[in-house]
Amino acid sequence: MPGPYYDDDEDAGLVAKDAAGDNAAALSVSEISAALKRVVEDRFGFVRIRGELSGVKRAASGHLYLSLKDENARIDGIMWRGNAGRLGFNPEDGIEVIVTGKLTTYPGRSNYQVVIDRMEIAGEGALLALLAKTKARLEAEGLFDSSRKRRLPFLPRVIGVVTSPAGAVIRDILHRLADRFPVHVLVWPVLVQGQGAAEQVAAAVRGFGALLAGGAVPRPDLVIVARGGGSIEDLWCFNEEVVVRAVADCPIPVISAVGHETDTTLVDFASDLRAPTPTAAAEIAVPVREELAQQLAELALRKRRAVNRPLQLGRERLLARAERLPKPQALFSPHAQRLDQAADRLRRGLVDRTHQARGAFHLIDSRLSLPLLSARLDRAQERLAGLARLHASLNPDAVLQRGYVRVTGADGATLTSRAAAVDEPSLTLHFRDGALKVAPGDGPPAPSRSRPAPKAPPPEQGKLL
Repeated sequence: MPGPYYDDDEDAGLVAKDAAGDNAAALSVSEISAALKRVVEDRFGFVRIRGELSGVKRAASGHLYLSLKDENARIDGIMWRGNAGRLGFNPEDGIEVIVTGKLTTYPGRSNYQVVIDRMEIAGEGALLALLAKTKARLEAEGLFDSSRKRRLPFLPRVIGVVTSPAGAVIRDILHRLADRFPVHVLVWPVLVQGQGAAEQVAAAVRGFGALLAGGAVPRPDLVIVARGGGSIEDLWCFNEEVVVRAVADCPIPVISAVGHETDTTLVDFASDLRAPTPTAAAEIAVPVREELAQQLAELALRKRRAVNRPLQLGRERLLARAERLPKPQALFSPHAQRLDQAADRLRRGLVDRTHQARGAFHLIDSRLSLPLLSARLDRAQERLAGLARLHASLNPDAVLQRGYVRVTGADGATLTSRAAAVDEPSLTLHFRDGALKVAPGDGPPAPSRSRPAPKAPPPEQGKLL
């Protein structure tokens, strides 16, 4: 725009004066700034700008401040809180984006800026670059280290599934679990695509991890994060840092089952195990019940075999040793022969002994003839008669019939002298009609009144003792 015309011949004054014919009144700074603002907003009320993010900063109010730049220029931008909260990705420096909005000026600094209504990543290449950058940063923090991986439970009682409730994914998972090994399944419904999906998935994973064991809602033993296949843009919420950190921090083992076999997200690296498909995740989560039953039956059979094996080995060893033992006939034959020989010797000995006894008997029989026996018997009778007569003559009590008395001591021995009788404590007088005990030194018994006193013995007889 051409500037105002000044006459060179006119002297410049110290005080501004309106020139003759000049209809351009002097404007204030605010007025010119407002005019510029109207012109810019009217001319550039809708623009799409492609550039690289720089100086991205989110204020406490939620507004997003940034700059867009290329090789030669730079423009400031602002995205109000409402629009910034609907972003499908986390804006970072270096990301190439395409923003949609309008240009406006900021009178306070006499510059212009773009008010952004919508922000998108500039093509799949830029999206992949952002993915690689985020992966490198999280990997450097150790979120993908193999040492963080945990073993999955062999047979979980409760499985938590984070996925959309309206879709084929949850049906496939439930159907596959029911076929293999029915378990208790908790479904946390979330958005798996679009605005707010990342925050919902992260909240669901953290919610499962925050459940207490033994609470009203059972705590899962395993968590499956699942989604069907799609483009990199469809799966982008599973590349968001908030989701990756939630999966990495989850105290429960996590299986990532996002997309198909060729799809890869950052959640796959942060989870404890990646499944190629949601159906494969269900197959990994639980074993096949029939196979477990077969394994148990096989183990029980092996146990019985192990128990019976020592008995079988013992039986085999016993049979082997029994085969090496000699036959019973071979063991008993020598003893049988010795027994036969002993029996033969016994028989011959008995025969010989019988012959000898028969000869001795005949010899004795020849000696025991009747006349000889009668003569020997007569002689024996004569000797017996003589002994009887001698016994009668020698019997000390035989003379008692003729008035004699036999004296015995305390031990029953016959006393033949006075000296022996004095030493005895008591004496027994044996008469023909009985015995009478007396003490040594006693005089004769007193005479009976009915009988006359006996006559005194002759002087030569004296006292009894």
